[in-house]
Amino acid sequence: MAQTNAIIEALKQTLRVQKVTYADVASKLELSEASVKRLFSDQQFSLKRLDQVCELLGIEISDLLRGLESVPQVNELDISQEKKLVTDTKLLIAAVSCLNRWSFDEMLDTYQFEQPELIQKLVQLDKMGLIELLPNNRIKLLISPDFSWQKNGPIQRFFESQVQQDYFQCRFDKPGELRLFITGMLSSHSNDQIQQKIKRLAQEFRHLHQENLALPLEERHGMSMVLSIRPWELKVFEELRREDAHKPYPGQ
Repeated sequence: MAQTNAIIEALKQTLRVQKVTYADVASKLELSEASVKRLFSDQQFSLKRLDQVCELLGIEISDLLRGLESVPQVNELDISQEKKLVTDTKLLIAAVSCLNRWSFDEMLDTYQFEQPELIQKLVQLDKMGLIELLPNNRIKLLISPDFSWQKNGPIQRFFESQVQQDYFQCRFDKPGELRLFITGMLSSHSNDQIQQKIKRLAQEFRHLHQENLALPLEERHGMSMVLSIRPWELKVFEELRREDAHKPYPGQ
């Protein structure tokens, strides 16, 4: 499965480099654009269709496979590398921009970098193994499809602190914003069911993120989604419970 993920990611990367759209692929495969998006999202390519897309790109399937053999893929950074990112805001900006497939010029036009400074940051990311900095400041991302930040590591803690301080300072009443707060009483079994649905929704978010990387930067917007569920009662309610009325959640 990991190899399939890597092949599809290599195919998407080639589409982006050659500026070939899903609409172009749909025309080649004689499918709707929505069907093509599902093919990439579900990774359900037959060899025939994979060969047709490669033909559109002017490459062979073997070219994709050779590319996989020659490129090391990073699943995660170590703790010291993540610490370096959170202590250098511009380095973190460069790293996140690379993960979102931004080009050198897009970073330079968007953020307050001088050209030599941005090159220096990208060289640091190259040394970390996150990217390969190519001639003319082209960027090859070296992460695997399963790349993730360290669980409870410096990056996760950094973003969690930003969520507490900044993310929720919002009324969530503008276009593109939504906040739901639901409270009720569920069994532990129902809690498990909801958690599985949340995980599937998070996976769908990641799939859409990958699909949208083929779109021009001006059509993409930074989005953050926070989902959670936990056994919880308002503190003022909890404080008024009788001593013998506290009800621990199973496993706690």
